[in-house]
This record gives sequence, C-alpha cells and structure tokens, in this order.
Amino acid sequence: MTKSLKKTATVAVRSLVPGRPHHAQWMITRKCNYHCRGCNVWKEQDQRELSTEEIIRGLDILKDLGIVEIVLSGGNPLLREDAPEIIEYASNLFVTTVYDNGSMATKKIEALRNVDFVAISIDSLDEAKNDYIKAVPGAWKKAMKAVETLHNERISVSVTPTISQLNLYEIVGITNYFTQKGIPVWYCLYSFDQSEDKNQLFRIGKINDELIIRDDQAMVKLCDSLIEMKKKNRKILITTKLLNALRTLFLEGKRTWNCRALQNFLVIDHLGRIAGCHSHNFSGSIFDLPKLWNSENFNLLRKTYNKCKQCAYLCYIFYSLHGNPYGNLTLAKDQWKNVKLLFER
Repeated sequence: MTKSLKKTATVAVRSLVPGRPHHAQWMITRKCNYHCRGCNVWKEQDQRELSTEEIIRGLDILKDLGIVEIVLSGGNPLLREDAPEIIEYASNLFVTTVYDNGSMATKKIEALRNVDFVAISIDSLDEAKNDYIKAVPGAWKKAMKAVETLHNERISVSVTPTISQLNLYEIVGITNYFTQKGIPVWYCLYSFDQSEDKNQLFRIGKINDELIIRDDQAMVKLCDSLIEMKKKNRKILITTKLLNALRTLFLEGKRTWNCRALQNFLVIDHLGRIAGCHSHNFSGSIFDLPKLWNSENFNLLRKTYNKCKQCAYLCYIFYSLHGNPYGNLTLAKDQWKNVKLLFER
C-alpha cells in the first residue's frame, strides 16, 4: 500500500469513531504580507507564536483526539521558517490543507509536495480587480503563477475564491476556467465578525460595504448553477448540501443548520489557544485539550455555540452540516476519491 493510500485508510477509520471532532483549523501564525480589503489580520499581526516542537506536540494531541482533517492557515502559514517541518509532520497524520495568498507557494514548493491540497486565493480573473481586493500590486500574477507551477509539478493545488459582491457574477467563470484545466475549486464566502464577545479568540473579517453581498437573487442563482455544474464536474469541491443551505439562507434568510463548533470542529490560534470558533473567547490551551474535551465546561460551551447565529463562514457551516457519522463516512469516501484525483493530472 502506498503512503498516500495508507494515510487515507487510517484517517477514514478515524473519521468513523463517534463523539470525536473531524476538523481543526490552526492559524499557526498571525504574520501576513497582504492587505486584503475584507480582512483585518494584517492590521493585528503578532510576532509571537508557538515553537516548532510545541506545534508538533499539538498535532499529536489532535490526532489522538480523532481529528481527520487539518487546515494550516494564518496569516500566511508559509511565512514561518519552519513551515516545511510542520507541514511534513501534519501531512503524515491528517488530510492536510495549506492556505497561501499566492505569494509564497513557489518559494516553499518542496514542502508542499505531500499535502492533500494547497489552496491558493484568487478572487477574480481580472488582474486589476484581484489586486484591488488583495490591496497588493502584482498579487494576481504571483497567484496565477503559483497555481500553474504547482499544477505542472503535480502538486495538488486548488483555487479558493472568496465570494463577495465584487466577484459574485464571475464565480461561474472562475470555476470553469480552472476546473477545465484540471484544477479543483472550492469557495469561501465573504463574512465579517459580528461577535458580541469582546474577548473573542481572534478576528478575521472586516466590514466592507463593497464586499457585502447585496444581490441575494444572484447568490441564489449562483448556488443553483453550481449545483447543476457539480453533476458533471467533480472538481467543484463544495457539497450540494452546503449549496442548498446557502441557497435557503439568501432566499429566505433562514439558517438550516445549528452550529456544531467544539463538537465537529475547533480552531486554534498562533499561541495554541483553542475555541469552537474564532468568534468566541478562547476556552483553554491545546495542551489541555484531552482533559477539557469531555468536561462540563465544554458541554456548556457547546450549547452556546449551538445557539449562535452570528456568522456565515463556509467552513463552519460545512462541518456543522456534515458532522454526523453518516457525514463522516461520506467525507471518508470522498478522500479515497481525492487520492485518485491526485494522480490524474
């Protein structure tokens, strides 16, 4: 059995253990070299971060807890000098995704060869518009070059546009452009923190009237288009269930899910602090996670998260919708397909 298939088999088995979280997102750094208009990370950077050894210890804890998928993000995780070591270790344990704004991937290409997905953020095929959103001249050219280079190197690169009012009418075109080249596309949705918790773990989104989706009908139409496109295009990496939830949200203003933060997923910041999601106060340290997971305090927090209706971050919606044993089984089967997908280019 190849290394990739062996890992897929072990994470598939792990995903079927009941009462365990499936997904973790670890913002391993707050450092960022871009100034995206819908984000505030670049305004709230912090030079402090865990050491390599501490992160590796934390990854072992997440594995023992039952985590199947991990996203390494930031800031830009590739700005860490020890990113190759962290990525290699994570890639041996989890279905691993590494986010990059397109500026660093070609510089860390050897470190990315074994990850399951390198997610490159491209928000428009229009160079000027993309650079405007990123607020960095030349961002589009770097990102497009990164996608081309990684794809040619047979590294599993994907493109992740953030859907906003500025690019809402381009998403179908972006999707067709990259998937026709054999490059998968998944999506983020512009959102900004509306938290009532002044001590929330960290802040990601920033209110920007240009980016807020005002054309709800166009968003509904986009969901319909992607649902139809998915029937013939398996490189569109968003589930029909999630698209239907978004469709209902924009059509009727109804949330068809309850948040399952700290049940199906959790987030970790650059200092190792944990929470169900970033919009609430941190709940402890990753190093205390084994004794906290089944605690009464966490059970109370889960009830708070379950009632929360503050955000529309796609990753949180996704793992709230797909966190039951059947959903985990479906995701596990998908990972077997993804292993095959890696070798088709």
